[in-house]
Amino acid sequence: MNVSLTIELEKFVSAKVESGRYTSASEVVREALRLLEEHDRARSAQLAAFNHELGQRLASLDRGEHVDPETVRIRLREKSRLRSARVA
Repeated sequence: MNVSLTIELEKFVSAKVESGRYTSASEVVREALRLLEEHDRARSAQLAAFNHELGQRLASLDRGEHVDPETVRIRLREKSRLRSARVA
């Protein structure tokens, strides 16, 4: 397989090899592809969890279950306040 890289990516790969962490450009590319594969798996898992949660929530709406909008607003304001307090 032959792969063409931009000048910037070539420099990046060369710098990784020169750092001593990798012994060849091929090793850098293999590591990058392994990380991409790992990222794709994690993203797929996130999407599956989101779709599952969405399905559950839509099913509860179909059953006529709902939440009072004012209650939700209060809960969201409180979450926001707690998040802001942690950052400060």
